[in-house]
Amino acid sequence: MKEEYQIDTKANQIFLQEIGSGLLKFGHGFPSPGGSSWYLGDDGTPWTNRSRETWITCRMAHVYSIGVLLGHEGSEGLADAALKGLGNELKDKENGGWYAGLTPDNKVLPGKQCYAHAFVILAACSAHLAGRPGAQELLEEALELYDRRFWDEEQGLACDTWNTEFTILDDYRGINANMHTVEAFLAVADVIGKEQYRDRAGRIIRRVLRWAGENGWRIPEHFTKDWEPDLEKNIEKPDDPFKPYGATPGHGIEWARLITQWALSTYREDVQNAQPYIEAAENLFHRAVEDAWNADGAPGIVYTTDWKGHPCVHDRMHWTLAEAVNTSAVLYRVTKKVCYAEAYAEFMEYLDEKVLDHVNGSWFHQLDRNNQPIGTVWPGKSDLYHALQSVLIPYSRVDLSIACAVRER
Repeated sequence: MKEEYQIDTKANQIFLQEIGSGLLKFGHGFPSPGGSSWYLGDDGTPWTNRSRETWITCRMAHVYSIGVLLGHEGSEGLADAALKGLGNELKDKENGGWYAGLTPDNKVLPGKQCYAHAFVILAACSAHLAGRPGAQELLEEALELYDRRFWDEEQGLACDTWNTEFTILDDYRGINANMHTVEAFLAVADVIGKEQYRDRAGRIIRRVLRWAGENGWRIPEHFTKDWEPDLEKNIEKPDDPFKPYGATPGHGIEWARLITQWALSTYREDVQNAQPYIEAAENLFHRAVEDAWNADGAPGIVYTTDWKGHPCVHDRMHWTLAEAVNTSAVLYRVTKKVCYAEAYAEFMEYLDEKVLDHVNGSWFHQLDRNNQPIGTVWPGKSDLYHALQSVLIPYSRVDLSIACAVRER
């Protein structure tokens, strides 16, 4: 195994720095004239015939706010462009909140998504840390809206989707939006010190761990309005980009990292109370990797499995690998177990050999079961969020949100 794949070697640190620099350069063309993010193509050229979505714009605001903290040239203007989009054309000044996005001819995409609003909070936190104008006001507005429309205090969970006018709440409940809510809430607690949001993150985590523990550490993704698991959801459309059928191993891996971050930031030196959550995170990671890594005779992590762990959609998504890199590094830092360092090295080797686009830049966002690039679910290279975080988290504090950790580092 090459030294550049092994954690805590100088070669690995240089390798990650080079990837990160390339990613930040790749994304420079994202801002539309109004600030909302174009969807980037294979070589970073904007696809102007696609909708400009709020969640992608938020991710780019987050990424280039981190770019500011890293000293990447041009990041200030790019972060500010995305904030302009969130403050103007993507903002619903009549009904409140943020549109799902805008079509190429500037029509509103219907609905108000919890997922997108969680990313508004994350983007505002990172921009605030980076000292971007208007970020504090954006954060305050986003938190007020989220608390009023999406947070269910009785359940200790977030609902998922409203209509555009905030008059009809969809019956669907989902774990993906709650996962990114945890990420956003931890950032709020770290950035502005509002610890009630860390407490809320813990409430979500405890519910998720209960469902996962009852289901062989495969997390149910979809629920009814009463929060009953809907395990057969989208069985007829198993490769849905946001609501796929079955278990999503990449989410199990991502939850493991967020749970570890929450536990360490909540309990600090209280190892006895943190330990059950670390063990649960390990269970989630091992279940996902056992089910999905090299599951069909070729390297890579399959997109979904059924509830017995058999692959359903064999395609490999770039974000899943990014989270595998992150979480193996985090669990190695926390537990010192060699198995996580070994897993990290395997993931890094696969990244270099299959997922990095050494010609056009960035990462291939979707590969088939033979590790050939395809675009049936994720054509092009929409954003940089997962990829950039994966080159930073392995050498950052594990109990801090990534923007805070980068600033400290």
